[in-house]
Amino acid sequence: MKLLVEILLAIFLHPIAFVLCVVNIVGRRDLGGVQKVVWIVVTFIWGIGPILYVLLGDGAFW
Repeated sequence: MKLLVEILLAIFLHPIAFVLCVVNIVGRRDLGGVQKVVWIVVTFIWGIGPILYVLLGDGAFW
């Protein structure tokens, strides 16, 4: 259920999803500096970026 809410949030409210992703990315200790920058750039892509981060990057919005 949480995944469905995150996907809908990413599609319809991208600016909010982007900010939530960036907060999560910056707080992650398992990513290096370059990886963090790459994920921030990927999540900037409208609609699909945050979905990719949640599915492939082992990330979360909250």
